[in-house]
Amino acid sequence: MNFLAHIYLSGTNSRLQIGNFMGDGIRGKDYKHFHPDIQKGVLLHRSIDSYTDFHPIFRQSKHRLVPKFNHFSGILVDMFYDHFLAKEWSLYHHEDLGEFCQNFYQNLETHYEELNLKTRDLLPYLLKQNWLERYANLTDLQQILKQMDHRFSFNSNMNEAVDDLFGNYEDFQREFHLFFKDLMVHSENEKNRIEEEFKK
Repeated sequence: MNFLAHIYLSGTNSRLQIGNFMGDGIRGKDYKHFHPDIQKGVLLHRSIDSYTDFHPIFRQSKHRLVPKFNHFSGILVDMFYDHFLAKEWSLYHHEDLGEFCQNFYQNLETHYEELNLKTRDLLPYLLKQNWLERYANLTDLQQILKQMDHRFSFNSNMNEAVDDLFGNYEDFQREFHLFFKDLMVHSENEKNRIEEEFKK
């Protein structure tokens, strides 16, 4: 899953949100250098990613993109699913999406000294461009994918994927909602399991 889903699935613990958000940028046992709640967030992030990669519904969405985008397909489905979460946010959260995103940005700034270097470098762009809230708009999503494409030394054509999303919109939308219900249950169970592990 992508940024918005990881933050949402963390619940209300601010440092756990940060750990889940930073998860991709923390390798191996490096997570143990952070605050315990950030550690829990990193472990939750890893569990969510593993569960997602092997879930049959996610794989079904991914398979639709493989012929054109190959190993970028998983990244694109992550982005598509964040689009649906942002677009239909009120189905999953009582708080306005804009308010939720601003609160998270404030959370990052409050705990700036606890962020890893990758997240510190990312923060100005995240704040200026408001990526999390912009996922809801297809034009903005295409622009974000184009910016991601520029990070690679070759042309991934990721920005073209919005056409594939638009062409199969109802299928991706249905798959997201079915998958996300399962992921929410998994994440709650994992938060409880990780919390118990830290008590030992």
